[in-house]
Amino acid sequence: MTNHIAAASAPKSHYQLLDGLRGVAALMVVIFHTFEAYSPNHPLTQPINHGYLAVDFFFLLSGFVIAYAYDDRWGQLSVWDFYKRRLIRLQPMVIMGMTVGALLYYLQAGDAFPIIEKTSVIKVIAVMLIGYTLLPVPPSMDIRGWDEMHPLDGPAWSLFFEYIANILYALVLRRLPIRVLSLLTFLAACLLVEVAVFGKGGDLIGGWSVNATQLHIGFGRMLFPFMAGMLLMRLGKTVRVPGAFAVCSAMLIGVFCVPRIGGAGHLWMNGVFEAVCVIIVFPIIVAIGAGAGEQQGFSSRLARFFGELSYPIYITHYPLIYIYTQWAASHHPTVAEGVGYGILLVIAAITLAYACLKLYDEPVRVWLAKRFLGKRMRVPPGDLNSVTTP
Repeated sequence: MTNHIAAASAPKSHYQLLDGLRGVAALMVVIFHTFEAYSPNHPLTQPINHGYLAVDFFFLLSGFVIAYAYDDRWGQLSVWDFYKRRLIRLQPMVIMGMTVGALLYYLQAGDAFPIIEKTSVIKVIAVMLIGYTLLPVPPSMDIRGWDEMHPLDGPAWSLFFEYIANILYALVLRRLPIRVLSLLTFLAACLLVEVAVFGKGGDLIGGWSVNATQLHIGFGRMLFPFMAGMLLMRLGKTVRVPGAFAVCSAMLIGVFCVPRIGGAGHLWMNGVFEAVCVIIVFPIIVAIGAGAGEQQGFSSRLARFFGELSYPIYITHYPLIYIYTQWAASHHPTVAEGVGYGILLVIAAITLAYACLKLYDEPVRVWLAKRFLGKRMRVPPGDLNSVTTP
C-alpha cells in the first residue's frame, strides 16, 4: 500500500478509474432494475440480487471524491460557493430526470400502476415541479402507488440523501480531525449493521419513502459509506494492482450478482454479507481504483466513457423501467421471453443518457459555471465529473 495525499498547491490528478467504476455500477443498476420487473415483490429471488448495493458504493465514492476535491480548498471558497458547485453538477440532470418521468408517465398505466389513469395532468405537473427541487413529495401526492418520495423518477431518492451528505460535509464533516471522523464512521458502521443484520428484511433495501422506517434505512445507508470515503481519502491509503479497472469491475459485478444468502429462514446471514461488502469490500475496491492513478490506453477511454455516462443513465433510466415493469405485469413473460425487450431497454437507456449528456447536461453546466462561478472559481479536477448515483 502507498500513501497518497495531494498537496494543496500541486495540480490534482483525476481518478479516471473511479469514474469508470461508477459507470460500471450505474449500468449494473439498469440491468438490476430490468430483471427486477420479474420479481418486484420477491427480493429473495431477484436476479442480480444485490444490485441495489450500487447506491452504497456511490455514496462511498462521493465521500472520497468530495474530500479529495475540497478538503484543502476552504480558504479559497465559502460554503455557498461549494453549494453552487454541487448544484451545478447535480441539479440539471435532476430536472431532466423529472421531466422524462413526467413525459412518459401516462405510458406506464396498467395493471402495475392502476392509479395513473385516475391522476390529472395538473397533479403530474405539480409533482414534477416539486421534483425539480429534489424535496420529497408528500404522501398525499403519491401518483404511482409505490410510496416513493419521487414517484416520477424513483432513484432520485439517493440524490436527496446525497444533498444531505453534501450539506453535512460543508457544515460539519470537513472540519473534523481524523480521530473524530474515525469515531463517527465507526458509529455509522454500527448503524449500517443494525439496518442490514437486524432489520426486518435482512438487507439494505430501502430509503426511498418519507416515513420513519425508510428514513432510518436511508440515513443508515448514506452516513457510513460517505464518511468512510472521506476517511479513506484522508488516510491516503491506496492499493496498486495490475489491471486495476478490470479487477475492480469484476469485484463489483461479482458482489452485485451474488444470490440471496440464507434464504427466508436466515435473513441475518444476508445482512452480514451486505454489511461486509459495504464496510470492507467496497473501500478496498476504491483503494485499488485510486491507486491506479491516471491511466492511458483502452481501459482509460472505457473508464472515461462509463464515468461520463454514469449520472445521466442513473437519473434518466427509471421511467423506462416503469414502462417495462408495466409490460411485464400485463403480459407475465418469463425471463427468456422478455430478454429481447430487456436488451432494447438497456440500449434505449444508454442512448437516452448519452443524448441528455451531450445535448443538455454538459452545455448547461458550462453555461451555469460561467454565469455563477466566474473565471476566478476554477472547478477542481474531477469534481464536475464525479457524483453519487442508485
